[in-house]
Amino acid sequence: MKVKALSRSQSSTTRSSLHDLRPTHKNLNPASHPQARAREYTRAVTAAKLDRMFAAPFLGELKGGHVDAISTLAICRTNLCPVVSGCVDGTIRIWDMQNRKMIVNLEAHSRTVSGVTFGNGVEGMFYSCGEEGIVKAWSIYPKDQYITADGGIESSDDDNPNLDGDDEDDDLYGKKPKAKKQNYSKPSNNNNAKRKDESESPYGPHNIYRLPPSRNNRHYNNAFHSIDHHWSKSQFATASSDAAVHLWDPERSTPISTFGNLWGSDDTVTTVRYNPSESDLIAHTSNDRGIGLHDTRTSSPLQKTIMGMKCNCLEWNPMEPYMFAVGNEDYNAYTFDMRKLNRPTGMFKGHVGAVMSVAWSPTGTEFVTGSYDKTIRIFSVRKEGGTAAHAGSNSTGVARDIYHTKRMQRVFCVGYTFDHKYILSGSDDTNIRLWKARSSEKIGQLSAREETSLQYRHALVQKYVHLPEVKRISKSRRVPKFVKKETQAAMVQKEKRRRKEGNVVKHSKAGTKKFTDEKAKAIVKTVD
Repeated sequence: MKVKALSRSQSSTTRSSLHDLRPTHKNLNPASHPQARAREYTRAVTAAKLDRMFAAPFLGELKGGHVDAISTLAICRTNLCPVVSGCVDGTIRIWDMQNRKMIVNLEAHSRTVSGVTFGNGVEGMFYSCGEEGIVKAWSIYPKDQYITADGGIESSDDDNPNLDGDDEDDDLYGKKPKAKKQNYSKPSNNNNAKRKDESESPYGPHNIYRLPPSRNNRHYNNAFHSIDHHWSKSQFATASSDAAVHLWDPERSTPISTFGNLWGSDDTVTTVRYNPSESDLIAHTSNDRGIGLHDTRTSSPLQKTIMGMKCNCLEWNPMEPYMFAVGNEDYNAYTFDMRKLNRPTGMFKGHVGAVMSVAWSPTGTEFVTGSYDKTIRIFSVRKEGGTAAHAGSNSTGVARDIYHTKRMQRVFCVGYTFDHKYILSGSDDTNIRLWKARSSEKIGQLSAREETSLQYRHALVQKYVHLPEVKRISKSRRVPKFVKKETQAAMVQKEKRRRKEGNVVKHSKAGTKKFTDEKAKAIVKTVD
């Protein structure tokens, strides 16, 4: 009688050290695993359930918040910690993201803070604009002071001040720009006292900018509605209510260039943004429902498209700078290719209120929107493993996740941190909230086994997401009752419009009526 036995060497069955895993042997013959696909599907269902069980996107709020609605939010491009927020009451607050604490509260403007943007240098300069028609330059680092690692503030050589004005820490923290004080007119005693009070703040303002008086603007009544800093140059742009886009040099008190004839429109410019790659390209939105492009090297605008409803926000894709996203009053977000403004490349639905803010992820693969319906939605511009985003063929158009809380009100501003892990939102209830970009992602360092297991579970869900049970679990989200009712009503209205259009095409003469693409309906016309 012959007996066949498995024979393995000792080196293939023993561990080299106590901390190593025990070696295992797997039979790769498919005949030995007749139920492999069924077991894999069961694991996919379990992975989808685990993903939803551990979904806890809300991390907390920045302690203190504001005393009124938050109108704008800016995240530093060169540092992960500083965040600046602007409020409707005219105040600006600088936050430390590491400790989620407020560093300082600045009485910046007499009216609503309509825009805040960081400079592109390491000196920590940022600029704010208000509806009273003033732009101010500030610094996140106080004068002659620096912020320590634990969030405290220490002075540099208070006992031995340098009379020459040179700071020994300039080599470590970068030299602060010495802005020139502007002389607009001969101030009165009250103005002198006011400027003296303003100069007492170590954070600024280091400079103040106003529009020069003109025939239509003699009392500086034009309000600024948006501001953005150049990605590489020392230059910033503003959008104002005089239907113009102004370019500024921080060292000059008046604009270096003005785009005033915007295709003959006299409507207010609401948003202005520099292109991350093309240093001379600017995009803007206006109250006449237009989206326009400018070349700063010429005195005339390039191209403009008119949409069916007004756009509230605009942001360029940082990784594919020929693309930009806009949030519209028709409850949708759109992505455009700047080379073809006659048709949006993507249409992203789901909100039941106007989209007030859009922010791209640093990876350029997704963006987050904040809406008047009190929710935040995250959209992917391509499916898992998709190819070029500008084609639009791989875009789902449906949010991959929805964030909301019972107390969160209308969301006016959102932003991604530059490590792609967190999202900030500012809302009408005076709070700045911190969210995880991936709702079920673990915070902290992952071991090699944890990372491999998470990648395997994620791959399983993506492989079987088209099957009913996995799809139901992975796509289900709880939304507020108001949003659910409005979504159901919108679906009924959409079906009604589709049925009406079908009847018109059906009972019309052949060739006279055609179905209109939903993306094409959003565009009214283009102007060169």
